[in-house]
Amino acid sequence: ETNTLPFHPFEMQQGDILRMEKEHQVLKEQLKEAQEKYEQLQSRSSEEISALKELLKKSVEETEVSKNELDWLHQDLEIKVKKWQQEKKENQENLKALRNTAKKHTDTNDRYLKTIDEKEKQYNESLNTYLETSNKLANEKVKLEERIKRSQDDCQECVKRAVKAEISVLTNWKETEVCKLNGIAANAEANLKILKSLSSSASAAPKLKPQIDSWEIFISNVKKQLEKVEAEYEEKIQSVKNGVRNCLTKTETVDLPSP
Repeated sequence: ETNTLPFHPFEMQQGDILRMEKEHQVLKEQLKEAQEKYEQLQSRSSEEISALKELLKKSVEETEVSKNELDWLHQDLEIKVKKWQQEKKENQENLKALRNTAKKHTDTNDRYLKTIDEKEKQYNESLNTYLETSNKLANEKVKLEERIKRSQDDCQECVKRAVKAEISVLTNWKETEVCKLNGIAANAEANLKILKSLSSSASAAPKLKPQIDSWEIFISNVKKQLEKVEAEYEEKIQSVKNGVRNCLTKTETVDLPSP
C-alpha cells in the first residue's frame, strides 16, 4: 500500500495543527482568567470606591460642621470676651481639639483620594490588559479559522484521492484473482473436453467416468470461488465509496487442487 496523506504543506512539521490548537486553548484559558480577574477587580474596586466616597462625604460633612462650630465659637468669643475670660483656657483647648479633628479629617480625605487614584489606575491597567489580550486572541482566532478551513478543504481532496487509490487497488486485485481463476477454469474445461472425447469409445468410458466427474466438480468449485471473489471485491469497493475505512484487504481464496 501507499501512504496518500502527506502533511506538507498543511504543516511545516508534523503536529503543527495540534500544537496550534493547544496554544489556542491556552490563550482561551488565559483570556477567561483575565476576564475573571478583571470582573473581580472591577467589582471590588466599585465597592471600595463607593465606601470611600461615603467616608469622604461623611468627613466633608463633619469638617463643615466643625468649621461652623469654630466660626460660632469665634463670634461668641468676641461678644462675650469678658464673660469667658475665666474660661479662656478651656475654650482654647476646645479650639485646639477641633482644629486637630479638622486636620485629622483633612488627612483622612487626602488618604482616601490617594487610594481612589490608585484603584482607578489599577482598573485602567486591567482594562487595557483585557482589551489587548482580547484583540490578540480575536486575531489568532481568525487566523486559526482560516487555516482550519484550508486544512479541511485539503483533507477532503486527500480523502477523495485516497478513495480513488483504494478503489484502484481493489479493482486490480479483483481483476488479478478473476484472471487467475478464469485461467484455471479454462484449463480445466480443456482437460474435460479431452477426457470426454476419449470417452467416446465404449471400452474407455467406464474408466474415464470418475475422472470426468472430478473435473466437472472442480470446474464448478472454481466458478463458485470466482463468483465469491467478484462479489466480495465489489462489496469492498462499494464500502470504500460509501466512506468505510480499513477495507483495503485481499479476499482470501482457497487453492483448489486439480484432479
